[in-house]
Amino acid sequence: MKSRILLLIITICSLSLSTAQEQPLKINTNTSQIKWIGEYTFYFGGHDGTIDFKDGHFLKMGDVITGGEFTIDMTSIKCLDLESQEAKDGLVNHLKDPDFFDVANHKEAKLIITGVKYHTNTEMEMRADLIIKGNTNPIKFKAKVDFEKEQMTTRFKIDRTLWGINYNSSLQDKSISDAIGFEVVLNLE
Repeated sequence: MKSRILLLIITICSLSLSTAQEQPLKINTNTSQIKWIGEYTFYFGGHDGTIDFKDGHFLKMGDVITGGEFTIDMTSIKCLDLESQEAKDGLVNHLKDPDFFDVANHKEAKLIITGVKYHTNTEMEMRADLIIKGNTNPIKFKAKVDFEKEQMTTRFKIDRTLWGINYNSSLQDKSISDAIGFEVVLNLE
C-alpha cells in the first residue's frame, strides 16, 4: 500500500514538472524586424535603417513569456533614409567599420532576456543582456504583446558608448548622439 502511494506521488510530481517546463517559441525571421535610428546631438536630422534577425525564440512557461534569446545579423545593416544608393552604401560601410560596429570581427549581436515583469497580461518590462562588439551590458525595456497577431513590439534606446561605439560621441565632443534608438517587431513562426 505504501509503495502504491509513493508511486502515485512520484507520478504526480513528474507530471507537474513536465508541464512546468519552458517551451521555446521561434520567431519568424522573415517578418520580424529591427529598425535603428541614429540622430545628431544638437540639430535635427540623422539616419535610420534596418538590421535582420538571424534567429531567435521566446521561452514560455504556461501562459507567460519567461525569457528568450535573439541573434542579430550585423552584416545585414541597411540605410533607409538616404536617396542615392552610393550615399546608402557609404553610410552602411562606415557603420560596419571598426569605429562603429566592427562587423568584420563581430558579425552577430545578441539579446538574451534575463527577466520579465508583467504589468498587465499584454504589457511587460523586460530585462536583458545585450551583446554588441563582444561587450555585454544589461538593458531594460517595455514591450507589448498582441496575442491575435502572435506579435511583440518594443521601442528603446541604448547608450552606444557602453558597447565601445565611440565615433563622434560626446566622449569626443562631437555631434552624433550617444543614443541609438530601436523599434522592434517580433512575429512568431
